[in-house]
Amino acid sequence: MSNTAAPGDYVHDAIRNPVLPGFHPDPSLLRVGDDFYLATSTFEWYPGVSLHHSRDLVHWQSLGGILTERRLVDLGGTPDSDGVWAPSLSWAHGLFHLVFSRVDNHRGGWWDVQNYVTTASAPDGPWSDPVPVHGRCFDPSLFHDEDGTCWMLSPAGDWRPGRYPFAGIQAQPWDCAAGRLVGRPEVIFHGTEVGVTEGPNLYRRDGWYYLVTAEGGTSFDHQVTVARSRNVLGPYEIDPGGPLLTSRGRPELALQKAGHGSLVQAGTGEWYLAHLAARPLSPLGACTLGRETALQRVEWTAEGWPRVEGGVPAETVPSPGLPAHPFTPAPERDDFDQEVLAPHWSTLRRPASPDWADLTARPSHLRLSGGQSPRGLRAPSLVGRRADSRDCSLETRVEFRPETIRQLAGITAYYDTGNWHFAHLTRADDGNTVLSLLSCDRGVRIVHDDWAVALPTGAVVDLRVRMTGAEVRFGYRTDGTDWADLGRALDATILSDEHAGEPDNPAFTGTFLGLWVQDIGAEGIHADFEHAVYRRH
Repeated sequence: MSNTAAPGDYVHDAIRNPVLPGFHPDPSLLRVGDDFYLATSTFEWYPGVSLHHSRDLVHWQSLGGILTERRLVDLGGTPDSDGVWAPSLSWAHGLFHLVFSRVDNHRGGWWDVQNYVTTASAPDGPWSDPVPVHGRCFDPSLFHDEDGTCWMLSPAGDWRPGRYPFAGIQAQPWDCAAGRLVGRPEVIFHGTEVGVTEGPNLYRRDGWYYLVTAEGGTSFDHQVTVARSRNVLGPYEIDPGGPLLTSRGRPELALQKAGHGSLVQAGTGEWYLAHLAARPLSPLGACTLGRETALQRVEWTAEGWPRVEGGVPAETVPSPGLPAHPFTPAPERDDFDQEVLAPHWSTLRRPASPDWADLTARPSHLRLSGGQSPRGLRAPSLVGRRADSRDCSLETRVEFRPETIRQLAGITAYYDTGNWHFAHLTRADDGNTVLSLLSCDRGVRIVHDDWAVALPTGAVVDLRVRMTGAEVRFGYRTDGTDWADLGRALDATILSDEHAGEPDNPAFTGTFLGLWVQDIGAEGIHADFEHAVYRRH
């Protein structure tokens, strides 16, 4: 995918933010030679760890994902907003190293986490069987020092009632050759008074170790904090200039939630910070596109501290002036005529495989076998792509012959198991096929019976979903007729962290537009999708 999405085209040699629009949080930015790689979190979606490539920091191409199969990560049964958190990508000893967390639970004052390390000689793999390491907390990273030593960093969690759960940043030696932790962990940094100190990344420059952390929580109080030391184990001095980056207290800024940063130096010498950001529909309101990835230029003071201009995220940033390297844009239309799904598609909780997502059974069609209900956590049949513009749509042509009321197929605007809208074909009580609309808001199902449309059994139907700002609308057509509205506008703001999350159960993903087939009775049914067209309007 060439990043040609909102907020606009690239201007001259400028970087336009967000560089990865739509659900792309927790960026880890790495340069290897002339190539830049960005790894981002995917949570309950396959493939795990979204990976993008650039040669100029302006144009970006999707490489799909790293954790493409259950051998690499098993997401079956993963609750909403758990799964793959905060990957960290590094390069040493001729290998890419990926550290990631698989989170099974983040509720009730507990974190059930297992961290892993996997390696590959090339970004497209093959990636080694992940080595399990500690599960003390999430957001691990590896730091490869100039002398060949290596350290694993992570937050230190404290589950005890009455204790602060973010108990500082730990460092522990990592043996790259043996692929294991050695020695004992030491807390090297307790954070600032802002709290929620997480997402550590360590860098070395001019004899200093720079510790970059995320603080303030991953919502509107988020920030990037920098501390430094002459010794890898500290003590660390906090930057007296305050946070390197934040949008806290600046609701007028287009980019909010700025935080969780990683640094890179371009081959031309300039430094950049990759960070997550979000674009609310209204000041401090719902962010239906989720947390996105942006870049900021970094300058260094005479005293050796990094600075982003104004300490706030900018929409337009000077590029490093590298030779322009645009990528061919992905076509709007996917005719499903390849052997595997295109990189922009994701699947929910299980990797795409021919047993349920078949691209060969019927040429130039995607055949989806029905999966679990919307609450099912092991085998849903949902293929979606990130909504990456405030005005975007997905349309498809589907052929489906439901035999019972328990079989549904159609198109969805989806956030998580409790928040979605779904236009679908199913079987009515009278035995005929009906096109219906169903919503779910914080787990409460809403059946829009008054909007249902009777259709001929076996009819080939075009379906469309369009998200425009705070509204979601569905449409349909048959036999080449004009598009007709299915019902009226629905609330898009339910498809956001702000709506789906709760104080003890925060939400972290973003809106997907997708193709969804349910076989709630496990009676054996499939739907054939002839094509899918995604547009930014």
